[in-house]
Amino acid sequence: MSVLRRSVVVHTNLAGHMLRVDFARRSEIGVQVLTMGQLVARIAGGLLRPVDPDILLETARAALSAVDMAELEPIKDLPGMPRAVAATLDKVWRANVRLSESVHPRLTTLARLEEEIVGRLPASMRRPSELVELASLRLELAKSVIGPVEIHGHSEMSPCWRPFVSRLAEVVPVKWLAGARHVPSWLTGTKVVVEATQATGTSIGVHSCANQQHEVIEAFRWIRSLLAGGTPASDIAIVASSPGDYDDHVLAQASDSALPIHFVHGMKAVTVADGQAVAALAEILLKGISQERVKRYLSLVRGAPALHDLFRGWIRLLPSDAPLTTLARWEGAFKRVEPSDWPDGQNRSAELMDVLRLLEGGVDEATDIGETLLAGTQRSIWRRALMDGPAAALPVTLARLRVDDGVEPASNVIWTSAIALASSPRPNVWLLGLNAGSWPRRISEDRLIPDHVLPIEELDPLPVADGDKRDFDTIVASASNVVASFSRRDVGGRMLGRSPLISTTADVHLDRARTPDHAFSEADRLLARPHEFASMPVAVSGLGCWRDWYRNDITPHDGLIAAGHERLQKLFERPLSATSLKLLLRDPMRFVWRYALGWKAPEDAEEPLSFSALHFGNLVHASLRGAVDQLEIAGGLASADQAQLTAAIDAALATASSDWESELPIPPAVIWRDATERARAVSVAALSYSLPMLPGQRTWTEIPFGKSDAEGDDGRDLPWKSDALVEIPGTKLRIEGLIDRLDLSEDRSKARVIDYKTGKMSKKMSETVIKGGSELQRCLYAFAGKMLIGSGVSIEAALLFPKAPEDEGLFPLDDVDTALTKVAAAAALAHDMLMSGFAAFGTDAKDAYNDHALALPASAGYLPRKIPLAQVRLGQAANVWSEP
Repeated sequence: MSVLRRSVVVHTNLAGHMLRVDFARRSEIGVQVLTMGQLVARIAGGLLRPVDPDILLETARAALSAVDMAELEPIKDLPGMPRAVAATLDKVWRANVRLSESVHPRLTTLARLEEEIVGRLPASMRRPSELVELASLRLELAKSVIGPVEIHGHSEMSPCWRPFVSRLAEVVPVKWLAGARHVPSWLTGTKVVVEATQATGTSIGVHSCANQQHEVIEAFRWIRSLLAGGTPASDIAIVASSPGDYDDHVLAQASDSALPIHFVHGMKAVTVADGQAVAALAEILLKGISQERVKRYLSLVRGAPALHDLFRGWIRLLPSDAPLTTLARWEGAFKRVEPSDWPDGQNRSAELMDVLRLLEGGVDEATDIGETLLAGTQRSIWRRALMDGPAAALPVTLARLRVDDGVEPASNVIWTSAIALASSPRPNVWLLGLNAGSWPRRISEDRLIPDHVLPIEELDPLPVADGDKRDFDTIVASASNVVASFSRRDVGGRMLGRSPLISTTADVHLDRARTPDHAFSEADRLLARPHEFASMPVAVSGLGCWRDWYRNDITPHDGLIAAGHERLQKLFERPLSATSLKLLLRDPMRFVWRYALGWKAPEDAEEPLSFSALHFGNLVHASLRGAVDQLEIAGGLASADQAQLTAAIDAALATASSDWESELPIPPAVIWRDATERARAVSVAALSYSLPMLPGQRTWTEIPFGKSDAEGDDGRDLPWKSDALVEIPGTKLRIEGLIDRLDLSEDRSKARVIDYKTGKMSKKMSETVIKGGSELQRCLYAFAGKMLIGSGVSIEAALLFPKAPEDEGLFPLDDVDTALTKVAAAAALAHDMLMSGFAAFGTDAKDAYNDHALALPASAGYLPRKIPLAQVRLGQAANVWSEP
């Protein structure tokens, strides 16, 4: 059995860890490393222990609901209240303040809460004053229980422990290993032996940086220079008085540099995979189930028994655009899935629905949901988040949590707080944030016991400002290489002052874009070697693009491409829709982006706050198709009365709405209701519009043409084969589409093509033929009908605005052949120009509704300068823009 040689008291976890590593390296045995609270508890009794901060937090949350908090009652359920209570009680206990002896109402209330909390704590946990009282009765056992005592890493000590240290020194040897630290005055007159060393006398190098991010970048360059010079990583530290202000910047640069940096105070939980899984679950409970949220959660969660790994691969079974925001929509989506489609051939929708029903419980069932659907570290994070506030505040409480990063501090660079580094100094230190108000930090009142209730000097005899000054002096006095930095401006651009701790030291002004002596990452290395970066393809392309933006001619960045490009050849082998042909005529570059490169605008949000005009038109078209199909089966649209029309539209709209809700995003209920009501009114008006009846008329809606078998075969009895080819005369371009409505006489000698428009009607609509290439449906659909029905058919084409007054919303195309000739000539020219190697900006590039505008240069003068140049280059191909 090993013999106890001595006990070592440490101030922080970092100091304890580093001392244990040091003792292990020296093969020392019989040394206890304890905090002051653990040391006193060890003497007080083997089963006693100080109050654990996490258990105190959990107990405070439970006790708050059982105590009338008087004037604090309105805020006791707010997020952060349990943490505030725990922090206040810890401060009260360390300062030896007796709340029960006070007559102030606020302190009386807190005394009742303290009594409730203490009664709920485990019996083995005792407050500092209780531990000191019990330990003082057993001091004669100190020689055998703890042996000689060494106190490391302290520059001060809480008042609750000071008397006991004095009494302990009467029984066993007690050494206060101050090093270069401040020695407290209360040690004078005690038997505590103080061992101090001289300060290193190191001068501080001060750097002025642009902002916080720049400070961190310069610190990482400094770290890289030390490592390159042979300095061990275990001798390097970067430190701030309040590291939370710099955490995001340090994490970003550590990832970029691939340097293992230990976050002594822990990493933000939401920056690691486990924290993201918990955040994903919290988002579901707070915002509701949806396919996107459930997919995200299931992609991150691991180890939960309730999931059984049954969801791997199921996500491909559901329509990707369907938000699935209710249980009914999930059930409807799974009903459409065949059991054989599941990854293992077994329909597991029932198991998934069980989980979704659990999630539907929301924040009210947050505790049970977390216990069931999370495991391991993820469950632990969930529990800790719920300790600090109600489930509704999970976004706030999760953002505060920290987890260990798994990097060993004894062999790596550390990123830490000043108080932690002062307890375990390192020889090479970079001090961040030496700005006025940041280091030292300002003294602030306690959140629950302000100064007018209890003076700050009584509640907090070790104020944070004094502690920051002591820690600064300790770090500097113990190091051989110290660099400090401060920011010239904050994130809002406001100028910042220097800390008084470095006010007399000359600084070196560092420019944000300076060439570093030691680069800490690949990007930083390329910045330091501009000649190397200039040869890289991304730099050549970027610089060339920048220059081409300002050249007054057409360049490869303005649409010059390889002539006869294979991608374009394949594109033109497929049929074009009216929409794609419009882009070819009016904005060839966007045509290439969308159809050759496949660039698409982002999809709508899960629950958009509005219903776009495009989606409204699609809903109307879906209801019209369903209604007309029903009416044709029941005797025909031509013979239907108003009641039959209305009933058919109501039934069709109900089906269309149900399908939409299952497969596509919908807005909030009130907006969705309004959209369906408007769609009903427009659909009724469209089918009720007075049109001449053709002999033996039959009507179809949403009729495909030019489609492949897979796309066009919908099981209906159509007037033609949906895959029949339709080619624009004089070109090699084929077209495809869906005709909104076709009326055909029984003998197929007369036909009428109607294109419904659910938007606003232009005042000049009666003068419109092809409208600069943007209004193509009438002539294209009329031509397609003539080609597919037969050349002997007499066909008319018209636009119909159902929302317009009766007899004012129908606009027939007087001369289909002339319009088609114009379209064919323009399409041929646009095709030839594109295949020759010029994908120009067109007149629609400056359209306010251009969904690819983000891909254009941001310069406001770019399009006004370049479009005229493109128009000259296009020549006759641009003439279509001015057609009526």
